[in-house]
Amino acid sequence: MRDHELDVNRDLWTLVNEQFTDGEATARWASETITWGLYGASEDDLRVLGDVSELEVVELGCGSAYLSAWLARRGAHPVGVDLSPAQLATARRCQAEFGVTFPLVEANAEDVPLPTSTFDLVLSEYGASVWCDPALWIPEAARLLKPGGRLVFLTNSVLVTLCVPGDEGHASPTLQRSQRSISRVQWPGGGIEFHPSHSDWIGLLRHSGFHVDTLHELYASPDNATPEYYDIATADWASKWPVEELWVATLDR
Repeated sequence: MRDHELDVNRDLWTLVNEQFTDGEATARWASETITWGLYGASEDDLRVLGDVSELEVVELGCGSAYLSAWLARRGAHPVGVDLSPAQLATARRCQAEFGVTFPLVEANAEDVPLPTSTFDLVLSEYGASVWCDPALWIPEAARLLKPGGRLVFLTNSVLVTLCVPGDEGHASPTLQRSQRSISRVQWPGGGIEFHPSHSDWIGLLRHSGFHVDTLHELYASPDNATPEYYDIATADWASKWPVEELWVATLDR
């Protein structure tokens, strides 16, 4: 991303942290279970992470770093990377509160100041996977990984992005935009997102030396309620169509 795009997204996440993620962080850190996405898909069911004990892990776009904290309590050695000083301040507050500490690095996930071939696992849950240019952060993830290391990332589904109205709000049951328009989306309320097509994701991953292991499409379950803060998709919509995609890829040896 260019400097002005970084500034736009940093400003947005400063505001989101003030309005929502700082207040939510303590409950997230306190959770005993690992979940994915808006509707809390269980890692126990998906099993994309496996045994993380003693793994070197870097989370790109860690936000308040609750995912890294969950992994640290399971024996991993995480490093959290985020562009937002406000969210990293929240992460440090939670580290002090819960007594779980690991390095936090203020940096753009497209250009990470960490050594090459250092990590066993690269993660992004609505971090780099949405807010960074995939043509830059996917090769950077490959650089950070050891040969045979894994990349796990969660992002909005292509379908939900096609169905969210141009002026934002919950997804519609009908298409609202062309697929060719969603590779880079600047929302009226601020923030620049990147939503490649499936073929573009696969092409980027393969070009960077990955092979795709699996793609999970995530739905809401019958007992889910619509999230109060994020206007992406209602529970009813997400029970019918995939709201998120959880990708797993391995860097070829």
